[in-house]
Amino acid sequence: MTYSLREALVAFRRAPLLAGVSAAMIALSLFVVGLFGIVAFNIRKVIEGVEARGEVVAYLRDTASPADVQALRHELTGVAAVREVRYVSREEALQVAKEELSEFSAVFGSLDSNPLPASLEVRLKPNQKGPDVVRSVAQRIGANPAVEEVRYGNEWLDKVFLLRSVAATATGVLGAGFAVVAILIIGAAVRLAIFARREEIAIMQLVGATNWFIRKPFLLEGLMTGLLGGMLAALATWLSYSVLTNAVFTVVWIPDSWVVGGILTGGALGVVASWIAVRRHLRVA
Repeated sequence: MTYSLREALVAFRRAPLLAGVSAAMIALSLFVVGLFGIVAFNIRKVIEGVEARGEVVAYLRDTASPADVQALRHELTGVAAVREVRYVSREEALQVAKEELSEFSAVFGSLDSNPLPASLEVRLKPNQKGPDVVRSVAQRIGANPAVEEVRYGNEWLDKVFLLRSVAATATGVLGAGFAVVAILIIGAAVRLAIFARREEIAIMQLVGATNWFIRKPFLLEGLMTGLLGGMLAALATWLSYSVLTNAVFTVVWIPDSWVVGGILTGGALGVVASWIAVRRHLRVA
């Protein structure tokens, strides 16, 4: 391992520009992924906040009897996706409207009767808030004859979840594209190093050196290049996050596990590129 490490460091000194370009390409690819990762993570946080406040509201008919309401509550309590069912009387609905819509309090006070219906507020479990689940619960509630109208934010529900899917897909596609470019550049750098040492490699093969012994310095070189690129990407992403937070608007930093995963991904890209390049040379030789 000492020999392999020494040879890998020597390779950096032999072609520092090429090694720098390779590390920069990995850094660029992971930097793009990091930026989209911040966007996707913040979108997810927003969606989680919306989901935490989200609920299905069933407005009851004036003709619904207490027995009908109780039966509906009992039915909904047994639904796996439902966490809580809360009954809001007409009087409570009017009181809430007066508090939340204070500008209309005079209007509410001048009414001869309460125009607001009673309702059931149905809160869903945190892991049961996908658009299909919410829509299914809303449709089930709406089918009950005691319910006059159901509201669950269907206007924005699909759009919010679509936005999350688009952000995640864009992160994956762009990251994969830049990763392929980074692998090609690292592979080219390793092939140049192999070409410069082709006579040495041939002598090592003649004296019985195994392919693994020959590969190790190049794999370590790719690993170090990839880790360097990953650390540069993490630094660039953090600097961009700091500038954005201080100058534009506040965003949430990605989890530390994502940062570590990005750096390790850089190392893995370097190893893969080196492995492919060395394997092709040894197979041809």
